[in-house]
Amino acid sequence: MNAWLPVVAGTGSAVAGGFYFAFSAVVMPALRRRPAPEAAAAMAAINERAVTPPFMILFFGTAAACGANIIAAATDPQHSTPLRVAGSMAYLTGWALTMAVNVPLNNRLASTGPRGLEAMWDAFEQPWTRANHVRAALSLTGALGLMVPVLVDPVH
Repeated sequence: MNAWLPVVAGTGSAVAGGFYFAFSAVVMPALRRRPAPEAAAAMAAINERAVTPPFMILFFGTAAACGANIIAAATDPQHSTPLRVAGSMAYLTGWALTMAVNVPLNNRLASTGPRGLEAMWDAFEQPWTRANHVRAALSLTGALGLMVPVLVDPVH
């Protein structure tokens, strides 16, 4: 297996996990302290800004690298490690969670009119934050699974 593939996947997973962690540790607690309509409007603006090339390349590129890592492990079992495959699966599980929970919640928040923001925020904040905690943990776990074998045996 090419050594660059788990490094790319692991680095992307670490960066994504750090991004999600920052939301859990800083952004969401700060928004929770604001009035609901203001918090909802701020979150909608943040989500709109996230759908730009830098984050999309990170988000989808890391998923592609993890998928390629799994395929490479399956086609070259001599150089595969269960930890790399598990790391790739962890990131991809967090990616799927994002698509299944966070993105639909973001879309609902974005389509809510100004009068519905308070009620929408009440329905949005807790499930979005819980899913974000999980995807942060999965991404950071994925980074460890992908990078530890590289650090231990950089040839493979």
